[in-house]
Amino acid sequence: MEVRRFMPRLGTRKLYFLLKPMFVEQGIKLGRDAFFDYLRAHQLLVTPIKRYTKTTHSKHWMKKYPNRLGSQEISCAEQAFVSDITYVETDEGVHYLSLVTDAYSRKIMGYEVSDNMRADRVVKALRRAAKQRQTSRALIHHSDRGLQYCSAIYQQELKRHGMTPSMTDGYDCYQNALAERVNGILKQEFLITKCRTLSELKGLVRESVDTYNRLRPHLSLDMKTPEEVHKKATSAREVA
Repeated sequence: MEVRRFMPRLGTRKLYFLLKPMFVEQGIKLGRDAFFDYLRAHQLLVTPIKRYTKTTHSKHWMKKYPNRLGSQEISCAEQAFVSDITYVETDEGVHYLSLVTDAYSRKIMGYEVSDNMRADRVVKALRRAAKQRQTSRALIHHSDRGLQYCSAIYQQELKRHGMTPSMTDGYDCYQNALAERVNGILKQEFLITKCRTLSELKGLVRESVDTYNRLRPHLSLDMKTPEEVHKKATSAREVA
């Protein structure tokens, strides 16, 4: 319950990984399957939440860019960023969360919460991500074909920071699966309490991003956190 106070919808495998050292210290012999059974018996398993609201409008006249990420092997931090937009509701209405994530470490590098999806709002997440960079290597920026990402203001910002645009082919959402996965983690594991105002939501997103980056282990990262992997990867590059 203490772990779930910060990550209330953390999956059972990750929860077991975090608690296992405490079990060993207390002399508790409890395997992962038995832990699943225990949580199930006490109604503590996390049930999936399925929601969908369209945030991508790709039928527009602006220039779209080829998918440069599909053929790339992601082998280091800050080789590629992935971006996406999702919606979050409060008592005031629907708001939008823009995220920029490092494809290698899964670290959320930049985010922005606003009451609309205008390009001048979405680009703020990119600017935050650029400020968080620890390297100056060539970088691919991958997104869907939404008009925000195709807009002049967004493309100019990419150019200013030396980032090469890459976009999904057609309407295949799976080509931006990593970005959507991070969106889903935030919404299903952290942003589960409906806020009253946009201001309150911004505070919750700030806390959630920090907890996600620093405390939440990932199966795909060998149960390390995004911050841990990103820091190690960029430090190793600086030494090299």
